[in-house]
Amino acid sequence: MEAFTVHTGNALPFDYINVDTDQIIPKQFLKRIERSGFGEFLFFDWRYNDDESINTDFILNRDRYSDVSILVAGANFGCGSSREHAPWALLDYGFKVVIAPSFADIFKNNCYKNGILPVVLDVEVVEVLMREIEASESYQLTVNLENQQVETPNDQTYGFDIGDFEKYCLLNGLDEIGWTLQFESLISQYEAKS
Repeated sequence: MEAFTVHTGNALPFDYINVDTDQIIPKQFLKRIERSGFGEFLFFDWRYNDDESINTDFILNRDRYSDVSILVAGANFGCGSSREHAPWALLDYGFKVVIAPSFADIFKNNCYKNGILPVVLDVEVVEVLMREIEASESYQLTVNLENQQVETPNDQTYGFDIGDFEKYCLLNGLDEIGWTLQFESLISQYEAKS
């Protein structure tokens, strides 16, 4: 997993609430066991028409949002089933950060485990960010994990909370297995005593 410290990127104003994991990555694409290759299926039912042609009305298909890495979404993002494929699809597409007023707990934890930073900001702040993103094609956000801040181009900063364990793992590029392997010598010593 890649370490996350500071990320600056173009943002997508994804003004939808209650986006569930089946909308993020539909069930028909869950046949793979590897974590890669899911980005092309992200929001598939919205990005494509029934004949699988591109839905030009969908925001992610607009040219100005072709190079986004920060998703700014409505409340309760990632609700529904617990599929870990949802953060895999977001990450594979290129998203490093998801900002929303709230997340489904399992989705939020799956983001941490896969190197995506889920940031909770007040709904009013999220609405301001969405309006500012839409108003400026060169709008970029900077997300500083160490300082726990989101910075806008007009020098506005918004603090966010994160658990110590999750922050440590993201800063050091560790998933749960990587975190456990830090203690490999202690584990070996314990096993030798048994």
